[in-house]
Amino acid sequence: MADSRINTTQPHTARIWNYWLGGKDNYPVDQAAGDQIRTLHPGIGAYALADRQFLGRAVSHLVTECGIRQFLDIGTGLPTADNTHEVAQRIAPESRVVYVDNDPLVLTHARALLTSTPEGRTDYLDEDLRNVDRILEHAAKTLDFDQPVALMLLGVVIFIDDDSEAYGIVRRLLDALPAGSHLVLSHTITSPKMPDVDEAVAFWNENGTPRLTQRTPEQVVRFFEGLELLEPGVVSCNRWRTEVAPGVEDVAMFGGVGTKR
Repeated sequence: MADSRINTTQPHTARIWNYWLGGKDNYPVDQAAGDQIRTLHPGIGAYALADRQFLGRAVSHLVTECGIRQFLDIGTGLPTADNTHEVAQRIAPESRVVYVDNDPLVLTHARALLTSTPEGRTDYLDEDLRNVDRILEHAAKTLDFDQPVALMLLGVVIFIDDDSEAYGIVRRLLDALPAGSHLVLSHTITSPKMPDVDEAVAFWNENGTPRLTQRTPEQVVRFFEGLELLEPGVVSCNRWRTEVAPGVEDVAMFGGVGTKR
């Protein structure tokens, strides 16, 4: 039976993201909005790809170089190629991943996120980012919070418009994790160098759901306060630990990885 929360008459962020990534889990209303946003800002479709590739590089680095074997991925989004558990378990089959999202369409496809290796384990929780206690309680059934965990918050804190609440949520999640844990976070930015991004976000907030909040690069860095930022810091996602061809522009999705000491 279809989930009554799925509204096919109003564009939705996760489905537009899926459309830009070439997926099939979207509707004509999402395609129309996605095309309109691309008209306002032709490069915006590249943000979805840059964010996904950032996820892959960050997870690979954490598994290979930092020995991380546990991931709490909140704001999972619709399953595509190279989900967190696929990247991690290709390198370390024993890796464990808990996915969290409150999008009903993601829930209907959650089985694609549960295809763990026999040595590892994956789980899925249908929950809102704001419900920190519930997330941690559920995650503890799969993850060992006495061992380092990678907290993945890619493109999800943008849905918390109040700054104090957004920073507080991230801090509460990190406080529950032991030393050696990591934060992987990406966020849509606002910058005088990218005025068309502001226009595209304004269009989205008038027509789509849920509403997005932009923050400056400096505000994104604040999410990593108290952590040791890995090089090259908080940067355009397409520049995090990768070679970029000359002339390639930044995307308005910035990300970074920090270590809890």
